[in-house]
Order: sequence, then C-alpha cells, then structure tokens
Amino acid sequence: MTPANLSDLVAQAVALHQQGKLDEAENLYAQILAAEPGHFAANHLLGVVRYQQRRHDEALALIGTALKSDPDFTEALSNYSLVLKALGRLEEALAQGDRAVALRPGFAQALNNRGIILLDLNRFEEALASYDAALAVEPDFAEAMGNRGLVLQYLGRLEEARDAYRRALALDPERANVYLDYADSGKVAAGDPHFKAMQNLKPADETGRIHLDFALAKAYADQGEHALSFEHLLRGNARKRALTNYDEAGTLQFFERIQAQFTPQFVREKERLGGDPSPAPIFILGMMRSGSTLVEQILASHPAIHGAGELPAFSQVVAAMRDPGSRHYPESVAGLDGAGLRAIGRDYVARIRKLAPDAPHITDKMPSNYFFAGLIHLALPNARIIHTLRDPVDNCLSCFSKLFIEEQNHAYDLAELGRYYRGYEKLMAHWHGVLPPGRILDVRYEELVGDLESQARRIIAHCGLPWDARCLSFHTHSRPVRTASVSQVRQPIYSSALGRARPYDAFLGPLKAALAGK
Repeated sequence: MTPANLSDLVAQAVALHQQGKLDEAENLYAQILAAEPGHFAANHLLGVVRYQQRRHDEALALIGTALKSDPDFTEALSNYSLVLKALGRLEEALAQGDRAVALRPGFAQALNNRGIILLDLNRFEEALASYDAALAVEPDFAEAMGNRGLVLQYLGRLEEARDAYRRALALDPERANVYLDYADSGKVAAGDPHFKAMQNLKPADETGRIHLDFALAKAYADQGEHALSFEHLLRGNARKRALTNYDEAGTLQFFERIQAQFTPQFVREKERLGGDPSPAPIFILGMMRSGSTLVEQILASHPAIHGAGELPAFSQVVAAMRDPGSRHYPESVAGLDGAGLRAIGRDYVARIRKLAPDAPHITDKMPSNYFFAGLIHLALPNARIIHTLRDPVDNCLSCFSKLFIEEQNHAYDLAELGRYYRGYEKLMAHWHGVLPPGRILDVRYEELVGDLESQARRIIAHCGLPWDARCLSFHTHSRPVRTASVSQVRQPIYSSALGRARPYDAFLGPLKAALAGK
C-alpha cells in the first residue's frame, strides 16, 4: 500500500470516527496497521476507538505504541492520560496529563482532560481551575463548561452549577449528558426552555439517547407526570442494560460464597488472631440510594470526623492480597494469619490517612463494602461499621432512576435489581448473625428522616464520640459531595422521598415479584 493510499485511508477513517461510526473506523485503522504496524495515527486513533469501546487495556497498548515513536505528541499524551484514568491508575494519569499541558500550555482539550482526572482524585478546586484555564483559552468549549458545572455541583454551588449547564447548552444544545446533569441539579419545570429542548432532542448515538431518557424521566417526575417518567426510565434502563455486561449468576453466587466462607466458627477463630488496632475508619455501607450520603454528611459535620466519600481503598487492598493458592476473595481469606489481617488493616489505614492525616476519624461510604464487612471486622476490629437501609421497593426504584457514574450493572433491569437486593439482604442478615452483637449499626432511612436528632445521636454514639449539635445542620457543611445525592444533602431534612415508589406501583410488578422470590 502506497503512502498516498494510507493517507487516504486515514482521512476516511477519521471522518467515520468523527461521525461516531466506530466499527467502520476501526476496520480502516486495522487495515492501515496491517500494512504498516508502526503507523502513528492509526495506533493512536484506534486506541481512542478502543477507549470509547471501553476496551481500556487494548487502548493503552495502542496509544503507548504511538507514543514510542513520538513521545511529545500532546493529543496522544492527553488521550493516554484518560485511558490510565479509566484503568484506575490516577496518579500516572495525572502525570501524563500534566506533561501534555506543560508541553502545550494553551491546549484546551488537555486542560479539560486534566480536570477530569483531578476530579476523580477528589481535588475539586484544582479541577475547577483546570476547566477555567481551558475556557480561558477556548471560551466556547462546551464540554469544559459542562464539566465546570459538575464540579460546582459537587462543591455545593448549585446555582453556579446550573448557570454553567445553561451556558454549556447554549454553546452546544445537542449535549444530552449536560441535560441530565442539569435535571439532576434541581427541579425542571414544565415551562423551562431546557425541558422543551430535551423533548425535541434527537441524539445521534445510543449513549446520548440513554442520557436523554434519564433526563426526561427526572423532568417528568418533577412535574408529577409519573407514567411518562416511568416510560423514559424503562427505555433508558433497557438501552443501558443492552450495553452492559452483567453476570447475574456469578454475582448471586458471590453472595453465597461469602456466606459459605465466613461461618461463625471461622469468624471466631480469626478474631483471636487480632487485626490493626486503628480506630480511625468509619465504614458506611449498604445498597446504593439507601441514605448513606445523608449519614456521612451528618458524621462529617462532627469536628472529629473527616468525610472522605466513596473510597475504593478496601477493595483495592483485598485485590492485592496474596494467596498461595491464587484464590480470590472470599476464599483467599482462609489462609490469612494474624500478620496478614494486620497488614490488610494497616494498608487500608495508610491509604485513607493520606486524605486526612490529622483527623481522628475518616468515613468511607463505599456502599459495596458490605461484601467485606466480615473481613473489615477481623482486620480492623476497632473500626465502626454503619449499615444504611431503606424500604426495599423505594430503594430499588431510586436505583432504577439513576444513571450511575460507576457501574452498578445489576441496576438496569427491575427483576435483576430485585434479585440482587435479595442477595444483598441475605448477606447483611448473615453478617448480623456471625459478627458480635452491635458490631454493625443499622440506620433506617425512614427513621432518620422521621426523627433526625435521636437517630443522629445514636449514630454519633456508635462511633464513640461526644454529641455535637452541628451534626443537625449537616446541610450547611461545605465539604464536596460526589454522589447521586449531591443536591439532596444540601437541603435540610425532608420526607418527600418516603414512599417514593407509591406513584409507580402499577409499573413495578417485575421488581416486586423478584423481591418476593417469585
């Protein structure tokens, strides 16, 4: 193939790529690489396609190959940083993003991408500064403006966030993800011009259609149009489920494997070995959308507690456990001796201490830590564990109404969601049965909303701390909150979410049947 032919193929592939025709672009990039394996543009851009297809390991290898021939190509460096971010290698991602910006200080896309990475590192003010720098270079950069709105929302600056979303949509009215962020940041009235724009929008790709369905579902719910809201919820969730790889059988078996491993006798034997004595961690766990953010906000309003949000730290420590038989959790815990348990606790505490070196206590509200409650008890016997729970139908509907940032693959089909909830519920009953009485404090959302002060006092007492009245003014706490409940916890306590599923009762047959074990 001649250089001219290769050049023509690259141009065709780029055009298809820009139109969102990833499969066709992928085929052309592959043809180019078959003829010239070291072709810079084909390696780089096929890597971008792989990133968009969520095939991140392949994306990293392809863009890495391109960078070997041109290490200072800033577009490739910036894209490489996003792939590293997707793989959870955040510090490496930031280093590559910083390098791209250093090589080309006025590169708006690199500044925007760097902001995305900083946000994942919970460095909110720095992320905001990076978005502002991108917009100083390119004032009409709609993506950066939308991202700016998101970080402002996390910081609790809701009116500024909504203004940024409006400005982003004025720059690019086709950005379906921004309509969803706008809808999630506050009420959408029937007369809101952005609601009309949502109704008329025709996204070109499936991801955009998913975002739009969830945005319209939220807007119709705000207006009391429950049938229309649920119609869009069903459509958006079905579209998301079609793109989601969820192994339901393997997931439900995982619940059973944990219970089989952590028998009462196993827990008693391992307790005698001792874990790390640190009292710093406070774990808040339970189903998504069960009130965990509210509980953390109450706790973080206490001067002795730093609210760290959802941390992947414990699952990362568990993943790094070395087992002689190459077994994975939960079977890998069988071979742990006292030194191994203390190492898990010590490693975890070291990770969270970086977030708040001087705080007496640090919260970790990663909901899925309920998988590890038994191991947390053994490795960190002085850590506090709080379990948030809510009416199952309300809880599941609340999950079904959200397009999660992090994958919750069980949440996009009502029957699957109901069966998952039963597995979680059974596991939590198991933990209560095998761990010492009072080890896990259950906090029911309905009781918390119904009597804030007595429940807040109960939570603070469980943590072994003196009462502080500031815990009742949790909504005034200015700490960043990065969850689906980000707007709700900026308000005083309210009861409108109680009985949330009632208006949708006629539509919830598959969920109710699954919850009942049918």
